[in-house]
Amino acid sequence: MTPLRWFLTALSFVTAFAVSLYVVVHSWPPGAGVGALALPLGAHALALAVALAEVGARGVKLALSARSLRVPMTLRTAMRACLGGDFGAAVTPARSGSEPARFLILAEAGTPAAGTVLVLFAELVLEMLSLLIVAGALLALFPAAASAVRGLAGLVSAYAVVVLGTGAVGVTLARRHGHGPPPRWLRMLGVRGDRWRAVQRALRQLRASAGAVRAAPKGMLLLALVVSVAHVAARLLVLPVLVLALAPAVRLAPLVVWPLALQYGAAVAPAPGGGGLVEVAFRAVLGPAIPAFALGAALVWWRVYTFYLYVPLGALAAGRTVMRALRARPAAVDDTPEVLPSSA
Repeated sequence: MTPLRWFLTALSFVTAFAVSLYVVVHSWPPGAGVGALALPLGAHALALAVALAEVGARGVKLALSARSLRVPMTLRTAMRACLGGDFGAAVTPARSGSEPARFLILAEAGTPAAGTVLVLFAELVLEMLSLLIVAGALLALFPAAASAVRGLAGLVSAYAVVVLGTGAVGVTLARRHGHGPPPRWLRMLGVRGDRWRAVQRALRQLRASAGAVRAAPKGMLLLALVVSVAHVAARLLVLPVLVLALAPAVRLAPLVVWPLALQYGAAVAPAPGGGGLVEVAFRAVLGPAIPAFALGAALVWWRVYTFYLYVPLGALAAGRTVMRALRARPAAVDDTPEVLPSSA
């Protein structure tokens, strides 16, 4: 991370704070003081418990994925990798620092490089399946919000198709071109020499990962999938906990449907931390559903318990390791092209 990148990261966070402040000011109840942002202590305790449970579930999922693939990994290492990935994602554009950070944390903990690739690939597959399951459950539970849920399910399905489809294409290419010269169409694009050998290594590792996941014990993978669904569901509970503490009459459907889109959609935001895009989208889609007197507090505390909390936790858990990963990112891209896209 260069000084310029740190400046842009800080600017992005300041922009997000400014947008949150704008929403707070424009939803401020007449005559209210600072207490308009206050929440009952019980709501804070429950939201914090849900947020920590979500982090814990992700760590357990990673550890179970490793165990199913016979890759040595302790739960503590899995937790550090998850939190370090959160920190790396928070300070880089489009969450691009998440996987390099997790890769280095696992490598420094003694996890073999090939095993790390296997685990991250398996986790990505589980994440996609979890999102589809949760989207289907929301469609069944909230038929009145069917149009919004169908749109959300469509976005999730498209994301899953792109990610898994890309993996399928990679496996096919690995079978045909895992060795030897590049195909003609790739030579025309300038992919040859060292660049082609790096692609071949990635293709061979992708093929090995897909084969290892297929051969993994189904019972252990099913348990990891259950835990993965639980962590996605926990993410959806934070906003209802906060809003219903202030306005118990608010409909539940939008409070659980839209956060899923907002949190996973933030992964494509080019600016670190979303640069205010998440806050703008929150006001646009949830402004009609949440009363004005509760909108500002809901936004501020929802972002605290679903994003800002993970930044100091990740910094404490693996901050130094993450910074080494970010400083070494150009080399890591060349040496470890197998690093997978973020699963959010």
